[in-house]
Amino acid sequence: SDTLDQLPTGPEAVPVPPPAKHGALNFAIDFGPLLIFFLAYKFSSGGEGAFAATTAAIKGTVAFMVAIVIAMAVSKWKLGRISPMLWLSSILVIGFGALTVYFHDESFIVMKPTIIYGAFAALLLGGYFAGKPMLKYLLQSALDGITERGWMLLSRNWGLFFLALGVANHIMYVLIQRGQFSFDTWLTIKVWGITALSFLFTLTQLPVMIKNGLALPEEAATDK
Repeated sequence: SDTLDQLPTGPEAVPVPPPAKHGALNFAIDFGPLLIFFLAYKFSSGGEGAFAATTAAIKGTVAFMVAIVIAMAVSKWKLGRISPMLWLSSILVIGFGALTVYFHDESFIVMKPTIIYGAFAALLLGGYFAGKPMLKYLLQSALDGITERGWMLLSRNWGLFFLALGVANHIMYVLIQRGQFSFDTWLTIKVWGITALSFLFTLTQLPVMIKNGLALPEEAATDK
């Protein structure tokens, strides 16, 4: 599709703005795998002890890997293409998911988002300081009309957002290691809190996009 997002969220994924077109379908592609992961974890976490929680997280991860492959297939079938961001997210989900199954370690599950958020922050902020709007390349100019300056500002802002998410996740990881924070609480924050925060952050970026040339639906209809 030519929407901004198409990046499913979950333990390995990266939050992005909500869809601009094909809203219902893109929302299902984005958050269907997320919901499947959460439900698989919750329905598998009836046992007692840390091992039971880890096993449930592993089952959720496997379900998430399968779901994101299905999401890619649906995107190709219904929207005609798979965006670079969806490809990248799928590679991260499947790659880190396989490592999760291999290590069978709850700590690794919590640590992964810090690595991923840090990598995206480095990519976007590194591109910003090098004069390259990396977000534009990842999204293939999905937003109509945004200027180069607009893409640079969005790349910088999302880079800082990912950096903040990485720091916050690392703090939670340290607290879990010290026994001061539970895995269930972390998972709830990761699945629902980060999703809500991403939507709110996107709203704060709308003035930047509009000021820098975003074609609003009414304007696009007038031009046709």
